[in-house]
Amino acid sequence: MVLFPQRIDENIAENDPVRIVSSIVDHLDMSSVNKLYNGMGRCPYHPRMMLKVIIYAYMNNIYSCRRIEQLLLRDIHFIWLAGYEKPDFITINRFRNRLKDEINNIFTQLVLVLADKGFVSLDVEYVDGTKIESKANKYTFVWRKTVERNRARLIEKVKALLAQVDDCIAQDNARQDETLEVTPSLLAEISDKVNASLSDPQLDKEEKKKRRKIAKELKERSGKLGEYDRHLENLGDRNSYSKTDKDATFMHLKEDAMNEGLTKPGYNLQIATENQFITNFALFPNPTDTLTYIPFMESFRERYGHFASTEVADSGYGSEENYEFMELNGTAAYVKYNRFHIEHRPQYVPDP
Repeated sequence: MVLFPQRIDENIAENDPVRIVSSIVDHLDMSSVNKLYNGMGRCPYHPRMMLKVIIYAYMNNIYSCRRIEQLLLRDIHFIWLAGYEKPDFITINRFRNRLKDEINNIFTQLVLVLADKGFVSLDVEYVDGTKIESKANKYTFVWRKTVERNRARLIEKVKALLAQVDDCIAQDNARQDETLEVTPSLLAEISDKVNASLSDPQLDKEEKKKRRKIAKELKERSGKLGEYDRHLENLGDRNSYSKTDKDATFMHLKEDAMNEGLTKPGYNLQIATENQFITNFALFPNPTDTLTYIPFMESFRERYGHFASTEVADSGYGSEENYEFMELNGTAAYVKYNRFHIEHRPQYVPDP
């Protein structure tokens, strides 16, 4: 009792950030977070207390669950926030994972608190983006052009194989016409029929060997075709993705120490600010800022129920589609296009 005070809050200043975090979280609507818990079983740590600890740790650039666990035993700010509770690092990590789908709602509530206090108006967006690297392996890339080229070659090989299949086996499946859609299931079915035909006693040894080889190749081609189709499904409208992080797209990042122009798996993080407060954020797999602007503005409307009346952004967002979208929604656009400064030079000559 001599070494440790009975009331640790006496050593925490009235204007300390930890008190601000505690006060704000106490006024948040946590009903959606509470629904994530099962009513049965052992009584859990209170989610409001856990959220306070997580937010305050992130404010101090502490992201390790083990480190947070240690601070809950050593730091009076964390001890005061947790009310002397001592969740271990596994519990902290589980809560953080459980909160992933609700963090957007919590962020929106915090911004609305700022708007209610008059710090932001939610009428103007200052938008910029940055690319952040994924934790995926940089050598696990899948490129659309390569997949489409290899798939087209595979289809040609498959059609050549189907031409060798006996007509009596392939008459229902392998008609050589333009409407034939080659699918993995179709190839697997034809392969099974070719294997079934090997029991015909009229076939000689050479013919059986030939058909067995065709059936094996069709089975292999079926698996490879299924793999290419899965790649195209994961790609969607993107040009690349990482096998170990299917949401990440390969793009050029600023962190290129050797200046070799290498692409790495990453995300395009778009951020909107006002009065130095972040009011909106969104992650996109598209490396081009121009194509992310309209969906980013729509995400702002989903959060707050309206578009910002003023948009401010650099020339990376300037395009005819974006200008037209802002004009239709009554938004004043302070957004340059990429040739703005070139066209305003004295020596510039218009060239249609």
